[in-house]
Amino acid sequence: MNIPLTHLGKARALFLKIIEGLTLEQVNAIPKGHRNSIAWNLAHLVVTQQLLCYKLSGLPCAVPEDMIQGFQKGTVPSKAISQQNFEAIKSLFVDLPLALKKDLEAGVFKNYTPYTTSVGIVLSNIEEALSFNAFHEGIHLGVVLSIKKLV
Repeated sequence: MNIPLTHLGKARALFLKIIEGLTLEQVNAIPKGHRNSIAWNLAHLVVTQQLLCYKLSGLPCAVPEDMIQGFQKGTVPSKAISQQNFEAIKSLFVDLPLALKKDLEAGVFKNYTPYTTSVGIVLSNIEEALSFNAFHEGIHLGVVLSIKKLV
């Protein structure tokens, strides 16, 4: 399972490099033709990784319920994200994959509730969740690149 985690860490470092130097206004902007912002996308990835890996494994998520409610699948930004909150999101974006690695090594993922994703992929265990999470993050990398061109 080290390969998906290595890819996750590298992908997230690339995300942060891509948005480096953008203003708070830019990361909160929702360009015409888009439903969300760069900031929303990063928070959404944090939440989705927690739901796919932890919640479906019957384990507590490391993010508060209000963050889950605000950034889970099907949500859109309800307000701009403050600089303080965006810095916290970026910290979670980097730190939670490291915690995931430790938890995988510790063997905490013993159960998994099967889940069918919105693209029809059935996830039955943590390995499949990690694989799908990488696919999901790639989709959002494309979205962020698209938004960045417009802000």
